[in-house]
Amino acid sequence: MTPTLNQLQEYRTATDTPLFSGLPGDVAVSFEFFPPKSEKMEAQLWDAVTQLKPLAPSFVSVTYGAGGSTRERTHATVARIIAEGKLPAAAHLTCVAASKAEIHEVAEQYWEAGVRHIVALRGDAGEPGAPFTPHPEGYASAADLVAGLKAIAPFEISVAAYPETHPDARSPQDDIDNLKRKIDAGATRAISQFFFSAETFFAFRDKCAAAGIDAPILPGILPVTNVAQARKFASACGAAIPAWMDGLFEGLDEKPAARQLVAATVAAELCRRLYAGGVRDFHFYTLNRPELAYAICHMLGKRPVGEAA
Repeated sequence: MTPTLNQLQEYRTATDTPLFSGLPGDVAVSFEFFPPKSEKMEAQLWDAVTQLKPLAPSFVSVTYGAGGSTRERTHATVARIIAEGKLPAAAHLTCVAASKAEIHEVAEQYWEAGVRHIVALRGDAGEPGAPFTPHPEGYASAADLVAGLKAIAPFEISVAAYPETHPDARSPQDDIDNLKRKIDAGATRAISQFFFSAETFFAFRDKCAAAGIDAPILPGILPVTNVAQARKFASACGAAIPAWMDGLFEGLDEKPAARQLVAATVAAELCRRLYAGGVRDFHFYTLNRPELAYAICHMLGKRPVGEAA
């Protein structure tokens, strides 16, 4: 029987050099955490930081929500990572429910705590789909926030990028123009929202370059262990969950170990495709669970500092 073209392609895929063999580990990585809401979650977070620290991340970031208690937890977490973890930590700041004076005060407190890197975001107001309404005495956009922060102190600033277009944008080009405004206002780099197709990221990167954006754009990688949760995240940031992902996780609700293996495989393959396209800097949304991010970094050739690859 003569093999079909598809069978020949599958044969070549299966017999070629293994995808992850021999990678030199020439990648930079960074990790995002969220601030803990309890002592148990704080212990879990610190365990995650401890496990990922040996990979010498370029930076780690801690998310932030509007409101005093969340803001304080973010501040405390970032300060501890810098003081005890001895890692470069970035704090998230948003425009939501804060005046310029309040943001100025928070930024000064960060600087005094040793924070030199801010992830500056417009933020979303309230329920998903609700329009963003600026604080009457606050910043109206992330670009304005970036400019305001640069006037306070010489922060390194990261901003968000949306490969599949922010839900609030009038058009994909409008979204890219907004990213350029953020870079032109003084941002150092962009970190993308998560996505599940390497081609999606490459097409976005090309459009950004065509628009004159020359700052680095780090792909944001979300290892998915819970498709329902990922779908909720995706609806808020314009990302698409491919149908094949539902099929992969079907029947694994009560099998957490199997879900972890599938999640690591899917995310590692995406990273390998990005690597083949020239990406050497990856940002991982850890959800305070370090195992998957560590495994993927290992497959990309990243080894603990001082340990041979």
